[in-house]
Amino acid sequence: MTERTELVEHGRLFIGGEFTDPLSTEVIEVISPHTEQVIGRVPHASEADVDRAVAAARQAFDEGPWPRMTLDERIAVITRIKDAFAVRHEEFARLISAQNGTPYSASVMVQALAAMMVWDSAITVARTFPYEERRDGVLGPLLVRREPVGVVAAVVPWNVPQFTAAAKLAPALLAGCTAVLKVSPETPLDAYLLAEIAEEAGLPPGVLSILPADREVSEYLVGHRDVDKVSFTGSVAAGRRVMEVASRNLTRVTLELGGKSAAVILPDADLEAAVAGIVPFAWMINGQACVAQTRILAPRSRYEEIAEAFAAAAGALRVGDPLDPTTELGPLVAQRQQQRSLEYIKLGQEEGAKILTGGNVPASRERGWYVEPTLFGSVDNSMRIAREEIFGPVICLIPYGDEAEAVRIADDSPYGLSGSVWTADTERGIDIARRIRTGTYSVNTFSLDMLGPFGGYKNSGLGREFGPEGYGEFFEHKMIHLPAGYREA
Repeated sequence: MTERTELVEHGRLFIGGEFTDPLSTEVIEVISPHTEQVIGRVPHASEADVDRAVAAARQAFDEGPWPRMTLDERIAVITRIKDAFAVRHEEFARLISAQNGTPYSASVMVQALAAMMVWDSAITVARTFPYEERRDGVLGPLLVRREPVGVVAAVVPWNVPQFTAAAKLAPALLAGCTAVLKVSPETPLDAYLLAEIAEEAGLPPGVLSILPADREVSEYLVGHRDVDKVSFTGSVAAGRRVMEVASRNLTRVTLELGGKSAAVILPDADLEAAVAGIVPFAWMINGQACVAQTRILAPRSRYEEIAEAFAAAAGALRVGDPLDPTTELGPLVAQRQQQRSLEYIKLGQEEGAKILTGGNVPASRERGWYVEPTLFGSVDNSMRIAREEIFGPVICLIPYGDEAEAVRIADDSPYGLSGSVWTADTERGIDIARRIRTGTYSVNTFSLDMLGPFGGYKNSGLGREFGPEGYGEFFEHKMIHLPAGYREA
């Protein structure tokens, strides 16, 4: 497998379940982060296109068959989407790697199969979800119903475009909602594969639209008066803006935002296992993952040993063409992201941290937006490189004294999305997990299970995705009072 050279072009937008001409002549050019060459062109959706998509979704929800189908009928359609995704997963993986630089060796699982698993897990949750239940109220019997929230605006980022799209579309559609998916201008090409799959699966007219566009059009969609729910994944700054704009219409929001997660290595940990378990998830997607373990907390009693082991592992990561199956770290998605990482590397040095490995653009890379896998040592948790989300291959190694200090440092962050602990004593690890305020935590592993709730504390977001908790985000609750003594026939 080599770098992608063919130009992928699409001239239409997927609106209301069919491919149609855009109402604007503006075009998005997709740039390879490896070659810096144009690899794709798609229409840039306009506000007028958003109006068309939202109108189609509104009509499909208010008058169409989708919300009125049985659950089994909706599951049958979503199952066809999931099955088609599985068949084409390698195509998704290659296309996403070409656009955002994810190494193909990781992309197959992280970008493609993981997205397919989200569709599959949502089906599992939908089958057993309590859509309606009876309760004994204070004043008499109650019927509590969960009804689909309505038209959903799903806004997804470029780092895991299909995974985040599935996290929103699968539960929304299964719930009976209709949806407008707004995809990033950096990664619009894989969205066309999803559109083809959705069209072939037999979604009724109006149920799904997919629009590539920039932030201005995203804001227009989020603020649209006919949108009932916004599900957004992105930066904290963008999340705040989404919440502000959506609040004008009191639109419900779910926000999955940034992270600065800590991997805590306890003194009794198996260092070889910790390195093997942390490194892939510290530098995952080239460091461009909100759940990445970007702070590694090491006991002072073993600090030098741990620093040497992680520096060696990071320095050994193979950097190169994301479509080369031997590559372990590819380029950043855009030149701005490369520059951001390099600026933080300079800042870290100015703050007094020590580069243990990396810190530059690879000498072998004459083109492409590459940054070496970089590990800072002697980091204090008050430094900006330890507090701010860099979203690049820059990791901080932070020393601590006792367990209480480790918990304090891990918790001392404006974020609370993920984290892990590494120890020979699993019960001790579980105790650590209970004490740290973060939405997802792992003991002697790193995992993100689609049957459990995923989301963040603090600045890492609002609401949850996955599991019954995430599915429930796409419903309104209705209470129906029944006459005293009523018994169901």
